[in-house]
Amino acid sequence: APAIHGLLLVALTRLRQRPEQAHTVVDQAVQAALELMPGLKNMVNGVLRNALRQRDQWESWAEADEEARLGFPRWWIARLRASAGESWEAALAAGNQRPPMAIRVNTRRTTIDAVLAGLEGAGLVVRRLDNDALLLDRPVPVGRLPGFSDGLLSVQDAGAQWAARLLAPLAGERVLDACAAPGGKTAHLLECADVELLALELDSLRAQRVDSNLARLGLTARVQVADCRRVERWWDGRPFDRILADVPCSASGVARRHPDIKWLRRETDIAQFAAQQAEILDALWQTLAPGGTMLYVTCSVFDEENAGQIARFCALHADAERVPVCGEPDLKLLPNAEHDGFYYALLRKQA
Repeated sequence: APAIHGLLLVALTRLRQRPEQAHTVVDQAVQAALELMPGLKNMVNGVLRNALRQRDQWESWAEADEEARLGFPRWWIARLRASAGESWEAALAAGNQRPPMAIRVNTRRTTIDAVLAGLEGAGLVVRRLDNDALLLDRPVPVGRLPGFSDGLLSVQDAGAQWAARLLAPLAGERVLDACAAPGGKTAHLLECADVELLALELDSLRAQRVDSNLARLGLTARVQVADCRRVERWWDGRPFDRILADVPCSASGVARRHPDIKWLRRETDIAQFAAQQAEILDALWQTLAPGGTMLYVTCSVFDEENAGQIARFCALHADAERVPVCGEPDLKLLPNAEHDGFYYALLRKQA
């Protein structure tokens, strides 16, 4: 019975996390079983009480099983161990913690210092990071953020706030955001400079979220529902000076925001995402002006979608030149207490 199986898993997890609440957990699980399948309430009671009696044995089993101990699928653990060096276990541990909450300031309408003062005045503990993201010590409802409804600030992960800074659009340039929803990076680009921006989004409902985000911030862009790979359907032939390619990916860097991802995702999905990303890169490259730059972004921690993807692209496109990011060939952010996992690579099209 899937419902009872799920109930037992939740109850066992709670017993492990809060052993001092054992009596309450068992009692509530039995009551839940009584509502779900009354005939199995005694079994639920017996399984949980047996687990309490054999706690040490269960704990040793869990510690010996890497998947149980780390809380991620084995294939996920193996990939991260191979690519993340000594940081792999810390990244997995961060992936099981509550995600941080960071603020992006709309510098079109206010200053970072003014927003910082407003947040602290509202009793919030805030820290300014290297990329000017403001990190709260704990998440709060957006209604508690002074200036949110007035478009003075947005909630955006600190790792995501590198995108606009790295692409660094200049006033008057023509910019493409190829996979725009929900519009956080789109808005950030517009906050950075007066640019002519086209935002593409495949899903019409998600495209509406881009529009509503821009409206709250007092920003303007042309938002178009289109598949960025089908260039002939949306491109007017005028090349772009800068392109943001924030491509669909495994979302392995943001799994703590969507905990079901790591258990629903399959290892075979990674190759499928990589193939889709390759199609997007190849399609967008033809729309980039000579001398223009394209920023490739994923919220993945897997090399096949990140450095491996860029290596493949550069091998096929002789006019693609790598541009250093923060003094390195690329920027690899693993999940930690400050930000989610992201990958950034900057490419220039040789003139």
